[in-house]
Amino acid sequence: MNFLGNNKELLLVYRNMPRQQLSHTVNIMLTPQFYTLKKENLPIQYAFQAKKIAPSLFDTLLEDSHTYDYFVYKDEDEWVFIAYSQEQIRTFLTSKGIAIENIGKVYFAQQSEKLFDQPVLLGEKNALVNIDKSIVVVPKTALSENVNAGRFSNAYTPNKGVTLEGAYSSLLNKQQTIAIASILSIFAIIFFVEGWQYRDSSDNIKSEVRALMEEYPALQSQYTRQSVSKKYKAIDSKERRKREMIKTLSGMIFKGVKVDTFAMDDKSFQVTFNCKDVKVAMQLKKLAKKVGFSSVKTLTGNAVSIEEKL
Repeated sequence: MNFLGNNKELLLVYRNMPRQQLSHTVNIMLTPQFYTLKKENLPIQYAFQAKKIAPSLFDTLLEDSHTYDYFVYKDEDEWVFIAYSQEQIRTFLTSKGIAIENIGKVYFAQQSEKLFDQPVLLGEKNALVNIDKSIVVVPKTALSENVNAGRFSNAYTPNKGVTLEGAYSSLLNKQQTIAIASILSIFAIIFFVEGWQYRDSSDNIKSEVRALMEEYPALQSQYTRQSVSKKYKAIDSKERRKREMIKTLSGMIFKGVKVDTFAMDDKSFQVTFNCKDVKVAMQLKKLAKKVGFSSVKTLTGNAVSIEEKL
């Protein structure tokens, strides 16, 4: 089961489930209505080896009109093979009002077989039960009257799952992805401007050197050319220093941190970060000192300012 602390809601997906209204990201667990199961005792050591032979195990068992993916894992001495169609799953979820971008991880009921020690009801007509270590769907009328149904919860979340194509990563929701993309776009513009200025500066340096050599032939000597080269290398080093500093600052942007102001000239730079709360501001200050910044100040409103010489 999941010991990694994934606290997203786990939604049980079955054929006659009611229509959903989701405004947040959830993980889903599919019932056997959405996958085909096989168990085999094979002399295979690694999961990637089992996955390679998975398609051959399902010959004649799957519909030719769909494309299938395969999920494999080892359960004691047996390899468990699960075949599923992403297309069918996405179509069903959409029909129930579940947007694909609101799906984090996808799990299969068979993965939590050991937790199904009690039936789990699927609406009013069916139930999910454990028969000979296989999770199957049976009519509710097949259950004994004195059998108590279990309550489905996040405790059924397995360690590993799959991600549907078009779904967002379980680490970032849609809003976080948009925010990070915006920040990266800002730094991309900064890199472009700095690169253009560097290229222009380099072209000017070359032109000046050529003009000097034409006007003063003595500069053709290797010793004199080295002296001129040394002079302009200092300028080149400063431009590289600027780019390295921008790269370092971009690496300090994480969840809860936004760039408020940024200014840089030939001698120094100044940047102000807005932090979500005091805890984030303290983390940012520690990171700034770790990368070597000495002039780090906390301003009002959880803002952190860094001002350094180049």
